[in-house]
Order: sequence, then C-alpha cells, then structure tokens
Amino acid sequence: MAEDMSWTRSPSGQEPVEIDTSVPSIARVYDAFLGGKDHYPVDQEIADQAAKAFPDGGEGARTNRRLLVRAVRYLARQGIDQFLDIGSGLPTAQNTHQVAQEINPEARVVYVDNDPIVLAHGRALLENDDRTVVVTADIREPDFLLNHPDVAGMLDTTRPVGLIMNAVIHHLLDEENPDGLVETYKKWLPPGGYLLLTHFCSSTPEARGLESVLRQALGRGRLRSMAQIAGFFEGLEMVEPGVVYLPYWHPDEPVKAPLDIAGLLVAGGLGRKPSGE
Repeated sequence: MAEDMSWTRSPSGQEPVEIDTSVPSIARVYDAFLGGKDHYPVDQEIADQAAKAFPDGGEGARTNRRLLVRAVRYLARQGIDQFLDIGSGLPTAQNTHQVAQEINPEARVVYVDNDPIVLAHGRALLENDDRTVVVTADIREPDFLLNHPDVAGMLDTTRPVGLIMNAVIHHLLDEENPDGLVETYKKWLPPGGYLLLTHFCSSTPEARGLESVLRQALGRGRLRSMAQIAGFFEGLEMVEPGVVYLPYWHPDEPVKAPLDIAGLLVAGGLGRKPSGE
C-alpha cells in the first residue's frame, strides 16, 4: 500500500474505502483550522496558506462552530428533536448531537459528509449511540442523500426537522446551482422545520483573499454577498435578527464592536418553514 493511502469502511460497513491522503479534504482542512488532530500534512498546508491570506488565527472557524452550538440549542428548546446535519465535517467538541441530546436525550441526529474518513471517525465516536448516525453522501446529490436508508430510517418527515447547512454552501460553485440545491432541500423540509445556513461573506478584502486560496488549493470556494446569502432563505420565516454576521446571532455575551475580520467572515441565519406549507 502506498504511503499516502489509508483505509476506512464504506457506508455499508462491508467494503474498505481507500482514502488518498495526498489529496486535501475540506473536512480535514476545517479540522486543521479548529486545531484538531484528524488531518494530514496536505490539509495543514492549505490551512497554513489560508492563515497567511486571512490572519485571524482560526477564529473565524471557531466563531462558526460557536454559532452552530447556539443555534442547535435554540432549536432543541423550540422542541425540535431530529436534525439533518449536511457537511458536518469531522467530529469535534460540542457536536450537534451532544448539544441537542443535552437538552433532549431522545433527539435524533443524522450527520452527512462526502469524506469517508468522517464516517470512520463518526462510527467510532457514536458506537454506543443508537440515536445518531453518520452517512457518506454528497450535498449535490439530494435524491441519493435524502433517500439514503439511514436518513429515511432515522428521520420522521411527518414532523419538523432541523436542517443544518453550516459552512457548506460556500464550497459549491455557481455552476453547481447552489440556489437550486438549497431549494430542493427546503422543499423536502417538513412544515415547521428550520434551516440553519452559514456562509463565507464577501464583505471584506481579507475574506476575498481567502476565497482565492480555497479556489487554488481545493478547486472550490465561493464567497457571496449578504444579499445572496439571505436569498437562500427565501420563503422561510426568519428567526430574529435575520441574516447577520455570526457574532450578532443570539450571542451568549455582549458583542464587541466593531467586528474584527474573523467576525465579518461568515454570515447566516435560521429560517422556519411555515406550517401551512
């Protein structure tokens, strides 16, 4: 076996899946940003390049993770007890299932990522949790993803679901029709369900520099304006304060103004699908 190859199990759990560790992975690059240990030198190299272009010390990634925690906590307190977390990335502190199940131990969570290494790590983490599963699928293939047996078997679509797209849509290029894909998932979302979506924002030159690094290193990465990010929520009832820079969304402590470059990197919000639909 070549030195730059490793193996995990396929979604069926029967066949080995080859992981080319010489090719960077979005999930592993984020792990490097967050100071994790589940990445390879090629991923760290991209994280280092991004840090030079966007010198925030990884605070933007941590700001996004803290928003996820606040939003899942909010949803669980609204009675949402089932979640579909698409583009979940590698397990790290305060995962969706941990936050939700702290409030409601019966909460169910499906994690989805297109990197098979996420499946391996997730299964090890969740070995004794029958209310949380990890699925290998691609957000660009909604029919496969939404009809996957582990998704359909875990989530009851006759009741509201918390749909999480945390820092994932900005990895879709314009030609991959991100608006249409988000619309497809919104149509699947049961009435009374919520969409949480966060996205790199193009409002600062530093952020635009980060986009260049992502495009060159990963072949993908698209920053969008605040108005474009708000457009993903069309047809939903927005939870106050709407689409904002993440530090302003239900902060746990007073926000220091003006925001630094990390605070201006990601925008997002939480929208509810009207019950009448």
